[in-house]
Amino acid sequence: VQLVESGGGLVQPGGSLRLSCLASETIFSGYWMGWYRQAPGKERELVARIRSGRDPDYGDSVQGRFTISRDNAKKMVYLRMSTLKPEDTAVYYCHVRGDDINVWGKGTLVTVSS
Repeated sequence: VQLVESGGGLVQPGGSLRLSCLASETIFSGYWMGWYRQAPGKERELVARIRSGRDPDYGDSVQGRFTISRDNAKKMVYLRMSTLKPEDTAVYYCHVRGDDINVWGKGTLVTVSS
């Protein structure tokens, strides 16, 4: 499986952005698909993840501002980011984890700056 992210870019504080991730194969709905991010000098952290039968998980710092969604038929996972802050600046990585799979995308850069 390969994952390709898109949608990153430069946005002003308070703005919104939507990230997309396309998988090269259909991902079992029971597997986690999600987003992590890594800011310069910091460890990679969970942003949000989603799977069937469970409520999505969100990192504490994005709860209430970001929304994850998934379209299994299109092999896509999305991250809608609102009320962006400079501290949201990071490389955002798409991730899939399941019984026999643990795959990362190459990442897309999000920069929040005026």
